[in-house]
Amino acid sequence: MSNLTLKSANFDPKVKQYWMVTASLFAMLALVTIPLIPIILLIVWLVSGRILAAMSADLLPQKLVVKRGILFKEEKSIPLEKITDVGLSQGPLMRIFELYRLSFETAGQSGNGALVSLLGVVNASEFREAILEQKDVLANQGKASQQATEQSEKELLRSLTYSVKNIEQMLLVLLDERQQK
Repeated sequence: MSNLTLKSANFDPKVKQYWMVTASLFAMLALVTIPLIPIILLIVWLVSGRILAAMSADLLPQKLVVKRGILFKEEKSIPLEKITDVGLSQGPLMRIFELYRLSFETAGQSGNGALVSLLGVVNASEFREAILEQKDVLANQGKASQQATEQSEKELLRSLTYSVKNIEQMLLVLLDERQQK
């Protein structure tokens, strides 16, 4: 079977002009903000400490709880069984500072990108492995629980079958007694 193209997209050449204008705006913004760099750095230094203090990520037996925010507090609880991917990424600037970004994607998540991402987790690879190990533990517990349930159902079925056979035999005996009378 051939791959029939139903429709092809054409790209407007104005995109090139858009990129040029965007680059120009960023360049002008940078020129305007150069005198403000000391003030910006002071504000970032003061606020970033509070932001870091407000951030937390706790791995619980069945979920990951992520909290952050100063003015607008945000707390997300992610069930471990819903996590489909735990990404570990590092850009060039992050590599200089030896920082990593952990990103969590979940089943049923809409849109592209991670549901939650955490920048700067100490021993990020160990935290990632702990999450994945706990996710595996939960999956194995679920399988063991399912097997126990199946075994319990089999035992119940055997017991019911035995009871029905006993009732059947008792009815046959009663029927024989009635017929002899």
